[in-house]
Amino acid sequence: MQFNITFRQFGASDSLKEYAREKVERVNRLLDRAGEAHVVLSLERHLHHADITIHSGAWVLRGRDKSDDMYASIDLAMDKIERQLRRYRDKLKSHHGRERVHHRHDLVEQLRVRHAVFELPDVETLTSLAEASASEDAPKPAAVVPAQPAASSQAAREVRATHLTVKPLTVDDAVMQMNLMDNDFYVFHNVASESLCIVYRRKDGQYGLIEPHAPAIAATGT
Repeated sequence: MQFNITFRQFGASDSLKEYAREKVERVNRLLDRAGEAHVVLSLERHLHHADITIHSGAWVLRGRDKSDDMYASIDLAMDKIERQLRRYRDKLKSHHGRERVHHRHDLVEQLRVRHAVFELPDVETLTSLAEASASEDAPKPAAVVPAQPAASSQAAREVRATHLTVKPLTVDDAVMQMNLMDNDFYVFHNVASESLCIVYRRKDGQYGLIEPHAPAIAATGT
């Protein structure tokens, strides 16, 4: 297995690298097809983040977690991957044994979607900004006060953005891939309806499907 590790916001550590490699290789032995693993370890706001991605054939397994200790974060992230692997191991084996053929496969593989994550200040901060803005913009005698944009829009900050390849899948396979990646949603090309769809995890534990639907064309008289 090809293994890559990235350290962000703190110096590289050989002991952490070897610890993460051992954890990943233990899981890799459970997979039928060797692939590629990438580990990102970062320090953000005094918390240690571990983001581990393993590619096995056409499938992607991902675990992310954080704690006050990097070794513990790696353990937590790998625990998530192992749970999903045990859940879908038989299905992964059956998928590795056959090749999917789809007449629009090449076209779909070129389509990528961008997933951006934004950070907003807490409610108290937004309230303070709004109050300060209202105070500064209070009308004064014989003066015209220009309109000001909302404080919340000024405070929005993009934290990170990732580009995801859209794959041709059935709804069931899309749900499996979403779970393997430890995501709450997944964008895919539905091979049954030939449309771009989104599956997502509902708060009640069920799954939802967002799919475009063409409006019915009203009949016209002659």
